[in-house]
Amino acid sequence: MRRRPATTLAALTALTALTAAVTTGCSSDDDKPDPLRDGQWALDALKMPDAWTTDRGDDTVIAVVDTGVDLDHPDLKGRLVDGYDFVDDDAEPKDLNGHGTHVAGIAAAHTDNGIGVAGGAPGAKIMPVRVLGADGSGTNDDITKGIVWAAQHGADVINLSLGESGLMARLLKGGILNQAISAANAKGAVVVAAAGNDSTILQPYALDTPVLVVNAAGENGAPASFTNFGARNAVSAPGVDILSTLPTYTTRETLRNTSGYGQLSGTSMASPYVSAVAALLHRQGLSPAAIMKTIRDTASNPQNLPKLGLGNVDAAAAVKAAKDAKNQ
Repeated sequence: MRRRPATTLAALTALTALTAAVTTGCSSDDDKPDPLRDGQWALDALKMPDAWTTDRGDDTVIAVVDTGVDLDHPDLKGRLVDGYDFVDDDAEPKDLNGHGTHVAGIAAAHTDNGIGVAGGAPGAKIMPVRVLGADGSGTNDDITKGIVWAAQHGADVINLSLGESGLMARLLKGGILNQAISAANAKGAVVVAAAGNDSTILQPYALDTPVLVVNAAGENGAPASFTNFGARNAVSAPGVDILSTLPTYTTRETLRNTSGYGQLSGTSMASPYVSAVAALLHRQGLSPAAIMKTIRDTASNPQNLPKLGLGNVDAAAAVKAAKDAKNQ
């Protein structure tokens, strides 16, 4: 994860008016536009609105295996299913860092509710699974437990935005995390993972782990300067200056901003966008392997830029390909 100052967009005017609603826990009626939507350039880059005309990912469960989630955030209200906290070993995966809340909003913030931002899969549910502490670090044991628990408790997609915890380095070594991902995949879950932010080349995974790796791109579609790359069959998605939900209380990511919204950058932000696309494809009845193949096959990299992997994800093209295949 790379950090950016919280919200410096034209939408600041709307955000000022929004803060009162966030802090009081009030929300507006459904079917009203999200006031910060204009600041979400990534949704348009991914062609998400076009994909939503076919499917919005209704009732698909995206597990955010991360630092937890702000469980009372107004823009996540109604989006959450039961999760677990493997750091404190309890059933309240509250986010004490901020990262997981940002990831959750990217994937499936409540949409058209007159509050804040829109989620990538507006009809999906978020399963908060806390495996990282307030400082953003976590153990192999907790991460492994979180992945397996999510798959066993009904997650259809598992998002691993764990670049700061060195997930890719751990996967490259093989072992328990690879086994957990393979087990989750066998259980029927698509596993999506952030490539990391060290500007380094990744080698192919040990054990040929069934995971969809996501690099980061900027608003112009070019690779982000910080993105790792080189993982087998990786794709890219927006990961620079991404506006999403943040905790409404003080955490590491909200020391200067408890409005409930802000910008962060990193492959951690790119990954949940791809998880959202996976949720849309899950609703089309595709298997995990077919979901990953469809996302990869419809990604675009006309200049064959190595840092983009197979290319930038196109949600509309992916959903169309799945729909066409189903109708054949």
